Amino acid sequence: MMASERVESAIEDRRAIVNDAIAEQLPIRKPERLYSASRYLLDAGGKRLRPTVLLLVAESVSETGSPADDYRAFPTPHGESVDILSAAVSIEVIQSFTLIHDDIMDDDDLRRGVPSVHREYDLETAILAGDTLYSKAFEYMLGTGAPSDRSVAALDELATTCTEICEGQSLDVEFETRTDVTTEEYLEMVEFKTAVLYAAAASIPAILLGCEQETVDELHGYGLDIGRAFQIQDDLLDLTVPSDTLGKRRGSDLIEGKRTVITLHARDQGIDTDSLVPDDPSDAEIEAAVERLEAAGSIDFARELASDLIESGKQRLEVLPDNESSELLEGIADFLVERGY
Repeated sequence: MMASERVESAIEDRRAIVNDAIAEQLPIRKPERLYSASRYLLDAGGKRLRPTVLLLVAESVSETGSPADDYRAFPTPHGESVDILSAAVSIEVIQSFTLIHDDIMDDDDLRRGVPSVHREYDLETAILAGDTLYSKAFEYMLGTGAPSDRSVAALDELATTCTEICEGQSLDVEFETRTDVTTEEYLEMVEFKTAVLYAAAASIPAILLGCEQETVDELHGYGLDIGRAFQIQDDLLDLTVPSDTLGKRRGSDLIEGKRTVITLHARDQGIDTDSLVPDDPSDAEIEAAVERLEAAGSIDFARELASDLIESGKQRLEVLPDNESSELLEGIADFLVERGY
């Protein structure tokens, strides 16, 4: 099996495990409209990359370095067992919470190829669904059965992560009205808005399983690096992938006036990025804007930056044993910037 196929197979295997766990831990119960809305995006799809990273990290520090027979009773090096799958569900539920609220703030119509939650239901239900998922995530993280000191440390990491996500989202909104945003500021915003959840996914299993602090820190850094690269790749895909593949309108970042590393680079090349597209642009006008960004070298700049971040993240994995799962973590890093949607 080719390396890319092996990675995609690993993602799909763990995606199925996480999907089953989501259905088990977040059943649709009364009030049904609330829980149906809470499950809506989770059921609509998603690659489950963050919980896959979490499971792979747990596997990589285990004795076998390979998939577990039971992620609900995952053995630690200290002789206990931890429900590492509950932690994986917690991370994915936080991701879904952020998507629901992001779509409300951006007034987006589509997510994962289906109407966004506030379009399918209503604004009030969508807000409540997001809040429910946020609360449930902490409930699931608390339910891992890890020793109390490690459980508290994992909850602290999750709480800090959620605060930073909100800070990143706030910066993202602020940047829409600023013309002096720097690339460094953008990368800081991306770190908070997107990368910290990958960092939590990578470091929390090491916390719960009682790994050394150096291992926890390096895995956190791995998550930050690949998470920033993931967002840059998302920015690239927004411009280069057709709407029907993307699951939302191509060029939506340009239409909404969002600052990305691509438009910031283009601005530094003398392009007036605020007027790249008119209000309600046609597909042809989006294509023309993308061609201008390509000619300015901004697309290539973003790709190279994402690649550099991936290499930095992979180097941090040297703290892990050399086994099947740690190799897959390297492959996941590459996948994040090679994926086409």
